Amino acid sequence: MQTTSALANNNRIEIADVLRGFAVLGITLIHFIERFSLESFPEETCGFLVLTDTLIWQSVFFAFSGKAYCIFALLFGFSFYIQDNSQRLKGRDFRGRFAWRLVLLMVIACINSTLFPGEILVLYALLGYVLIAVCRLSSRTVAIIAVILLLQPIEWGEIIYAVFNPGFAPNAELDAPFWETVNTAQKEGSFLQMSKTAIWTGNVANMGWMLLHGRVTQTAGLFMLGMLMGRANVFTCTEKNIRLWTKVFIVCTLAFFPIYGLLEQFPLFSVLGVTGVFPDWVNREALAVPAALILKSLSNLALTGIMFAGVILLYYQTRLRGLLRKLAPYGRMSLTNYLSQSLIGAFLFYNWGLGLYRYTGITVCFLMGVGVFFLQYFFCRWWLKSHRQGPLEWLWKKATWVGTAKG
Repeated sequence: MQTTSALANNNRIEIADVLRGFAVLGITLIHFIERFSLESFPEETCGFLVLTDTLIWQSVFFAFSGKAYCIFALLFGFSFYIQDNSQRLKGRDFRGRFAWRLVLLMVIACINSTLFPGEILVLYALLGYVLIAVCRLSSRTVAIIAVILLLQPIEWGEIIYAVFNPGFAPNAELDAPFWETVNTAQKEGSFLQMSKTAIWTGNVANMGWMLLHGRVTQTAGLFMLGMLMGRANVFTCTEKNIRLWTKVFIVCTLAFFPIYGLLEQFPLFSVLGVTGVFPDWVNREALAVPAALILKSLSNLALTGIMFAGVILLYYQTRLRGLLRKLAPYGRMSLTNYLSQSLIGAFLFYNWGLGLYRYTGITVCFLMGVGVFFLQYFFCRWWLKSHRQGPLEWLWKKATWVGTAKG
């Protein structure tokens, strides 16, 4: 296991901040066109806006849905490695402090979930403990565990069970009743009513959705893969790493198109409406739903690999480095940006705020998301001129190391 690395020093890895900024930008755009889990749009009468609504929705979801979160999860695992390895070099064990850090993250996540009942940090705070469990295992062992998790073992188990139990019918709408309650509070409730609903019902709905869509095992696997990236020191600009990321880009590209093509042909009932491609027994919902989820997850991972490796190669090998590095300040303050966009979005769309969900279509919501990104971006650049970290990043770090001289 690698315990000495150039990554363990106090210098930030700028490409990691660039990737993190890219991911948070994607998450922000998705949240805005979804109007922060309030998918109830006014009827659009302008033909041009109907066209742009469709193009924006499909383009943003194709580019970022399930991919931005993958990048964010990879970098969460990578950040854990940086902190853990730094403390090991000082003769300290970071695992207990990281467990406390996850408790703090849960507090932050619960506060954020009162504003936005579709946030991801609760899952991170719960699953982060897997890093403590595997961080002293060999890289080979961690890689095997990560691959198993990324292959969606729960869905494979459902398929095997359904094959031998023809009457099995999974509940694919487990989270739907909870979302109905949440959406009612978003559309009609006061701030206190919304907060009370979101803190419990919203988190139950969100966790149910993530469980049904394979995000739980996938996120745990991505945490481990990000930690392995830190061990392998793959973010530094060396000939070996450039060759590695070139191979990743090629392999993921070759894998994505057949997987995505197969997914488009798979009988997803009302979603795709394609039948007759596979034998009749495959059309059983108990088999088709988990199989489609596996294919969707793998296609997202492949496209994430294309984007992840592509950004790194553009950063290190082209003149676009100057443009890409402008995302670094935004990525350095990812926690601050993530939480503040929840506050801004909830105020703009929910009933307790301006209630703009009644009037804004997808195109307008997208433009609002772009505007919020630039607002946050310029704030980040201004703030980091006189501070090393964002305000919430600083607070989280200080609380992490409370009771010690310094981290």
